[in-house]
Amino acid sequence: MHCWKTINVKKQYGFDRLFMMSALIGIGVFISFYTTLNIIYSDPLSDNYFLPFILAILGVYPLHKLCHFLPLFGCRRCIRFILKKQMVLMPIITLKIAEPVAKKHFILTLVTPFLLINSAIIILSVLMPAFSHYFAMLLAYHCSLCVPDLVYMRNLARSPKHALIEETDTGFEILVPQPMA
Repeated sequence: MHCWKTINVKKQYGFDRLFMMSALIGIGVFISFYTTLNIIYSDPLSDNYFLPFILAILGVYPLHKLCHFLPLFGCRRCIRFILKKQMVLMPIITLKIAEPVAKKHFILTLVTPFLLINSAIIILSVLMPAFSHYFAMLLAYHCSLCVPDLVYMRNLARSPKHALIEETDTGFEILVPQPMA
């Protein structure tokens, strides 16, 4: 195996640029989703259940990280969870994979939170239109969290079909088999 390419989105784009992209995508998702729901449903909005909404906002990030773990459940021995505190209050959860993973499996790992959580939020917003403003904010926040995953997926889409992805301190390495001589 040899390294075809190393991807480090934080180094390639920088924290500020990633944060700005996430914020803009979140604002765009909120505006489009909230507007669409208001056009479809004419029910009056309710501000009841504000505390569960706050708890849902706080729970989206850990749930997002847990959803990354679901496709890798079979190889849970090679996974480490790292919990760091940033700015005293904000915990940062990192999932480290110790072994190379097939490209398709890794892409599935990246897209799982986006598909599961966003689908659940959209279904709940259809079932409870009186709280569509809460669900629009949750969807926007979660889409903002998914931006780095989607950027990684975009980079991986251009890699060779049968590549393996290995996580290192410098980012993700795309490994391809060496041709036989």
